Amino acid sequence: MQTRLIGRDMITPDEWTDDELNTVFDVAFDLKRKRALGEPHALLRDKVLAMLFFFSSTRTRVSFEAGMAQLGGHAQFIESKTTQIAHGDTAKENGEIVGRYCDGIAIRQVDWGVGNQYIRDVAAASRVPVLNMQCDWYHPFQALADMLTIFERFGRDVRGKTLNMSWAYASSYQKPLSVPQSLITLATRYGMNVRLTRPPEFKLMPEIEDLARENARRTGGSFEVLDDFDAGFAGADVVYPKSWGATLTTTDTEESRQIAAKYTDWITDSKRMALANEHAIYMHCLPADRNIEVTDEVIDGPQSAVYDEAENRLHVQKAVMALTMR
Repeated sequence: MQTRLIGRDMITPDEWTDDELNTVFDVAFDLKRKRALGEPHALLRDKVLAMLFFFSSTRTRVSFEAGMAQLGGHAQFIESKTTQIAHGDTAKENGEIVGRYCDGIAIRQVDWGVGNQYIRDVAAASRVPVLNMQCDWYHPFQALADMLTIFERFGRDVRGKTLNMSWAYASSYQKPLSVPQSLITLATRYGMNVRLTRPPEFKLMPEIEDLARENARRTGGSFEVLDDFDAGFAGADVVYPKSWGATLTTTDTEESRQIAAKYTDWITDSKRMALANEHAIYMHCLPADRNIEVTDEVIDGPQSAVYDEAENRLHVQKAVMALTMR
């Protein structure tokens, strides 16, 4: 266990060691137990987290605010469009100044080609830890919550378990690549057999796929890319079909919508779930496009882990904040 993580940024789990990540999971399990038992755990009393949102969210805002309150601190909700961030405050200025006011800075900026660099620029200027609430490349806390959920269902040793991270059709906006990119690199670090299933136009960043492949080689797992929706489900232990944009094919939202419309049959239903292992779980970061991306029967059914998964956002975020903001 690593006991000195004060001041560390969490921009992607890829920049944390295995031992450091295991510490995060250990603390998350402990804080989840404490909350279940009603045990006080005000580890961040009088600490303040600044939350800078360039893109709206439900689970992210609520879970970070609730987490800071449960840890004895306070979270400030700051929208870019209602502050001077929209009128000239630079990343460096926000890192320098907000970092002097507060004890941590959390940022959600998912604009393609902008978000990750903006968060890194703030971190470079900040004297306090910077937490990535989602950018165009990574969604670290979602991936950590996903792994915590998988550990709860299958135990901490998940070597040999098969995760199908799949694209699914959705009629809503061109969603970021950050959820699948974060999970395929994290799951392969724990020896899982990871399938990335997607139509050819819905690629992920090549360097992310290369990292997943290298992680799998190092841990004894596997990583493969499929373009057959049903094949991705076959024999899987965890299925995670969600939509993301054809961002590496086109940045035009209308063109991306037209491409996606060719794959409206990529929907998770009971027939697809029957292809997976009997004990398989269905996961999704939410919100899902119901009866377009996934049927009600599946997302509300006994194999669905989406509500446990959503709750676990709270616990992993509290763990990272408690470890880095003390």
